[in-house]
Amino acid sequence: MPGKAGDTKTCVSCGREMQWRKSWEKNWDSVRYCSDACRKVKVNDTDRALESVIQTLLDQRARDATICPSEAARVVGGDEWRDLMEPSRRAARRLVAQGVVEITQKGTVVDPSTAKGPIRIRLVRP
Repeated sequence: MPGKAGDTKTCVSCGREMQWRKSWEKNWDSVRYCSDACRKVKVNDTDRALESVIQTLLDQRARDATICPSEAARVVGGDEWRDLMEPSRRAARRLVAQGVVEITQKGTVVDPSTAKGPIRIRLVRP
């Protein structure tokens, strides 16, 4: 069934929300990536490790505690953690799409697709 205006999906690579586009009308059900760049940067073992570390770090803390994406990047990347900052943010966005975590700025939940600047990650509050 083709999509229609107003439909949304989450990119499986970057975790950002995709809006339906007329050019995707005939293949909306098979669209998985928001761009050619995301299609090239598919989810790999490092990305899955970042997702796992984010969940582990949050599970080890108080229920309302937050972490910075850099904490997960440091665990996975060691001394080369800076290269994993954007992959860590992407991992957090994918976890938001799964309903596991929330992304906040200054204590307020923000849309992960449009958040710019420093973010914090916390478990979804009941």
